[in-house]
Amino acid sequence: MITQAKPFLKWAGGKGQLLSQLEQHLPQDLKGQEFTYIEPFVGGGAMFFYMLQRFPNIKRAIINDVNSYLIIAYQVIKNSPDDLIERLADLEEKYFSLVEEEEKKNFYLQARDIFNNEKLDDIDRSKYLIFLNRTCFNGLYRVNAKGKFNVPFGRHLRPTICNAEVIKADSQVLNRVDVKILNDDFESTQKYVSDGYNFFYFDPPYRPLNATSSFNSYSKDDFNDDEQIRLRDYCAFLNENPNVKWMLSNADCSAKNPDDTFFEKIYAGFSINRVYASRAINANPSKRGKLTELLIKNYE
Repeated sequence: MITQAKPFLKWAGGKGQLLSQLEQHLPQDLKGQEFTYIEPFVGGGAMFFYMLQRFPNIKRAIINDVNSYLIIAYQVIKNSPDDLIERLADLEEKYFSLVEEEEKKNFYLQARDIFNNEKLDDIDRSKYLIFLNRTCFNGLYRVNAKGKFNVPFGRHLRPTICNAEVIKADSQVLNRVDVKILNDDFESTQKYVSDGYNFFYFDPPYRPLNATSSFNSYSKDDFNDDEQIRLRDYCAFLNENPNVKWMLSNADCSAKNPDDTFFEKIYAGFSINRVYASRAINANPSKRGKLTELLIKNYE
């Protein structure tokens, strides 16, 4: 059985569970022609890997994220998958050789300190990023005001750290078509819009449903309401191009608080839909479970 390309990291807000619903909202004419696929907030890449495997008529793909270490990992997986697998497997073997939980915790903390404070080559940087993601609490990526990764140890019994088959499958997809990997502001993707058909999928840091639910600290700069409005302005700008269709995911704030119609107001005039998702990343188990998310489109 051929391993399917899928996210090599666990990422808050990942779209793996929503792919079947997202597909139902894709433009009907995507299969009828070659097109450029652009994802300005790629994150774990569930939608990206799905699209490139589902649509062989994608002629070019552009992925972007402000998290520089995440983008380095994509580049390493594209260009040096075997070297990454070798180093990650070695780290996994050392971790699994430890018996006591306290030993594993100390190993994790040492790895976190190396990741935060030592100068590393890109392969080692990616190795530690994947290791920390697989062994930290809830697979969460979070940084403090100084940009340092600060998620505590996760107490997993035997996590999958080096998934060589997934890394190889991801590398094949990243090399299957012309894939441009960017570490920039989301608006930088505008210059890659082609003269032909373009499809954007936006999965930005979600607007918090309440003051304690924010998990958008993927970088040291928060994605606040001003940024959400700047993103809306970018979507409105793209909407003026008849060759661009876009779809955007975000939190359904009005489902939590009927008075909070932030997105309904700023995206008035566009198609606003709802899909059902499960939130697994929450320190409080009672706050995990099914809820709706918004899916906003510039087409019907």
